[in-house]
Amino acid sequence: MTKITIYDTTLRDGTQAENFNLTVEDKIRVTLKLDELGVDYIEGGWPGANVTSTKYFEEIKNYDLKHAKVAAFGSTRNFKNRAEDDTNLNGLLAAGAPVITIFGKSWGIHILQALHINLADNLLIIEDSLRYLRPHVEKLFYDAEHFFDGYKDNAEYALKTLDCAVAGGADALILCDTNGGTLPHELPDIMHGVKDYFARKNIDIEIGIHAHNDSETAVANSLMGVAHGATQIQGTINGYGERCGNGNLTSIIPALALKMGCQFKVCENLTSLSETSRYINELANLAPNRYQPYVGASAFAHKGGIHVSAVQKNPLTYEHIEPEKVGNERRILISDQSGRSNVLHKAKQYGIDLKSKDPVVTTILKDLKSLENQGFQFEGADASFELLMRKALGTTKRYFDLKGFRVINQKTDSDSDLQAEATIRLEVGGEMVHTASLGDGPVNALDKALRKALIRFYPNLTDVWLNDYRVRVLASEHGTGARVRVLIESSDNKNQWGTVGVSTDILEASWQALVDSVNYKLMKDEEE
Repeated sequence: MTKITIYDTTLRDGTQAENFNLTVEDKIRVTLKLDELGVDYIEGGWPGANVTSTKYFEEIKNYDLKHAKVAAFGSTRNFKNRAEDDTNLNGLLAAGAPVITIFGKSWGIHILQALHINLADNLLIIEDSLRYLRPHVEKLFYDAEHFFDGYKDNAEYALKTLDCAVAGGADALILCDTNGGTLPHELPDIMHGVKDYFARKNIDIEIGIHAHNDSETAVANSLMGVAHGATQIQGTINGYGERCGNGNLTSIIPALALKMGCQFKVCENLTSLSETSRYINELANLAPNRYQPYVGASAFAHKGGIHVSAVQKNPLTYEHIEPEKVGNERRILISDQSGRSNVLHKAKQYGIDLKSKDPVVTTILKDLKSLENQGFQFEGADASFELLMRKALGTTKRYFDLKGFRVINQKTDSDSDLQAEATIRLEVGGEMVHTASLGDGPVNALDKALRKALIRFYPNLTDVWLNDYRVRVLASEHGTGARVRVLIESSDNKNQWGTVGVSTDILEASWQALVDSVNYKLMKDEEE
């Protein structure tokens, strides 16, 4: 069984992604989460490059990590400086991290046109920089930047740069596909070229891989690297990184653990992988990619009736792994492609005893297809679908009856804010209720008025809040007369649920979704 190490660079390479920003406090939280997951090395940033990275290394010293070691990242010395006088190298040492990773150039085009030095000088600064750092750290890694491009351009010289890193005391050589242009079929020859080169010299040195995703092959290249001798994998959670991103550890890790028989610490905590993915998305305030392999919300979602029927008999028919192994879950979607199997699965999930030949199943499917023809969508609105199902069974309860509502928007002058006021009349248990509320927009005002009217009868509604409100225009060629679909995500102290409404009027669509949200909450509380 191959033993490998996982090196996470989300806090440095990941934060170079567009719209991906973390505070010092966020970076500490990510570090603790990755340590809990079992990541071996966590690259905290480039000390001195920005205030956040510098403060991070000061702050992380106050925490005792259970497993992971923090790494500081930087470059080889400036050719004009002696190693001991180089600000970058001394900044790395000042960070006090037990691991230092420095990068150097492997490709002639960068050496000649970016550094403006000759090839021999580049070899000198690689060895000098590593030799200076070596006595002061537990682990010293060398990132061979643009190695694959350099190797394809001049293999002899690219290998010499690695020679100098070994001479300087590197514990591992990380081969970087910095431009992300290498394809998986190119990896074996290059990996074996490196391994054979050091074997001929009787040098035993750890080889790693750091892949970028510009050709959509970072995960494939990382796995191919391991298959051909790499034992350290560098990447980021969710694949975040500059341009198109880095090797996605949330895909690489389960493939190594579950499909390639590799052994590493994260294997013990693999069921926390999906939670870690979501956690980092939340800290970065970025919407998760629902279609992401292994950890995405749709990774194990089944929509077609034939698929659902097969999965119920044996999940292996349409799932390459058990979702629970990576902390994810199987989801059965309800749509116009749904068959009896989907409905029966949902009924079981909702605790409803429904048989396959029950005529109610046909009624539910008929209602579902009719509503979806109008623009309803239940894939993100399970609560609305459960209410639809219970209505077909005749088991729904009327908690209130609408007698009318009115919403007024008012703007007194061009510089004033728009004011929204909603009034609503309801009948609750034979009693008429008439309330009004102001809000930040008409939907918010209507939501407040509805709650205000019901809270006296149903105090548990004080625990409900709206997490998300989304509007989509359907058949936009109809212009302002087009239908709109409103999806609302609500939650309380224990659960969250989605509801949907569709109408040519955005307030009516919002009202439908709001009413479903309230009815669902009240129904579920009664069941407890």
